[in-house]
Amino acid sequence: MENFSVGRTIGVLLLGAFVSILNQTLLNVALPHIMTDLNITATTAQWLSTAYMLVNGVLIPITAYLIEKYGTRFLFVLAMSLFTVGSLICAISTGFSILLVGRVVQAAGAGIIMPVVMNVFLTVFPPEKRGAAMGTMGIAMMFAPAIGPTLSGWIVEHYTWRLLFFMVIPLAVLDIILAGLWLRNISKLGKPRFDLLGVIFSTIGFGCLLYGFSSAGDKGWSSLTVILNLALGIVFILFFVLRELGMKKPMLEFRVFKYDIFTISTLVGSAVNMAMFGGMLLLPIYLQSIRGFTPLQSGLMLLPGALLMGVMSPISGSLYDRYGSRPLAIIGLLITVISTFEFSKFTDSTTYGHIMLLYTVRSFGMSLLMMSVQTEGLNQLPPHLASHGTAMSNTIRQIAASIGTAWLITVMSSRTTIHLADYSNNITLANAEIANELSGLGLGMSALLGLPPEFGQSLAVQTVYGLAATHSTIKGINDAFIIATGIAAVGLFFSFFLRRAVKR
Repeated sequence: MENFSVGRTIGVLLLGAFVSILNQTLLNVALPHIMTDLNITATTAQWLSTAYMLVNGVLIPITAYLIEKYGTRFLFVLAMSLFTVGSLICAISTGFSILLVGRVVQAAGAGIIMPVVMNVFLTVFPPEKRGAAMGTMGIAMMFAPAIGPTLSGWIVEHYTWRLLFFMVIPLAVLDIILAGLWLRNISKLGKPRFDLLGVIFSTIGFGCLLYGFSSAGDKGWSSLTVILNLALGIVFILFFVLRELGMKKPMLEFRVFKYDIFTISTLVGSAVNMAMFGGMLLLPIYLQSIRGFTPLQSGLMLLPGALLMGVMSPISGSLYDRYGSRPLAIIGLLITVISTFEFSKFTDSTTYGHIMLLYTVRSFGMSLLMMSVQTEGLNQLPPHLASHGTAMSNTIRQIAASIGTAWLITVMSSRTTIHLADYSNNITLANAEIANELSGLGLGMSALLGLPPEFGQSLAVQTVYGLAATHSTIKGINDAFIIATGIAAVGLFFSFFLRRAVKR
């Protein structure tokens, strides 16, 4: 291990983590504006988030190999450089395709940053101090989602969404310079074998699985494309697992799942990520596209919850060191399940204050378990599996977040279509009562606006259809939050099986 300053090393790593997380939280509030500007649907726009998370998930498995092969310093500088180039591509993009390419390049860097940060923390801090250390890391990491949505809302409202990508470039460049000056390798370099076939299997497997979930929104769950991609995804993931288990020195060590607490903590964390990230995309769509709130108002609504998570992070870390993860996870997930279910009751008149309160309560619940559950699982692993455990935990969580986002957006899109079809079947001119109501509304509009009766009738039909489309979308969003509630409930079930990891 090279001589290094803990303070400087942690500072450089946390700045990189902060920049990558800030960029992701900046994008969520801006998505409705990007949809309008680029003339794309929610199903298409969600690829800007799901593709980002998918590339993260595909790259994370090879970070254990990369850390051993190239060391912390080179790998971190490479990751931040890729992130910077990707940000520049996004900022100057002229269409959705180029913007998506930029997001993929960004993700190639961001996917390496977090495992490197986690691996350094596991190496530097002993198990009995990791709760407090992770809590301190959480302050920096939660500060990004605290300021991200509000800052994004203000920028999108007054300037262009492209500025969201331009503004992270100076911070990323600064971190690259500091990494070159201060960062040192904290582990011995080796000569691990690169598993090309394993990378191919995992990329095809996770890629097909996510594409299947994402395509269901447009094509339907019974579509041959959806079924074929889901099947191929499962088959290639199985190939990947068998390949890694059959190797003496695998790229991603699946034997970490022999440790029960690690396995349970990964299941709980995956359920939380699936419920959380999908909800973070649904809320801005509801607030801006349906309710007409400005991007700034949307960002401000998320601010108290994000600030609370930042405040609670060191507190949760200290509570974890004292009591372990199980009580925190159970209480946190109970709050998360109840508050997520309340999100499924949106109407066209749900008050701004009520939504803010729900989001803040939900954030409090998640703040109790985000760091504590993952730390508990990693603490059970012996030192030689630390990097593999970090890579595995982050891989599964990122893939879960990608699938959760694609799934919930798909549910929203497909259920919206079904609800609108129901309205269309019920509200027809063949129904005498409905025809009379529309006729009366049309006459009222023509009289009020001084238009001929036929124009008033046409305007009445358009108005009713618009209301039906709005209510259908709200019902679709509510249905998606019902699914998110079920996912969170699965996490709650597994949290009862958590226990204190034996210190190693």
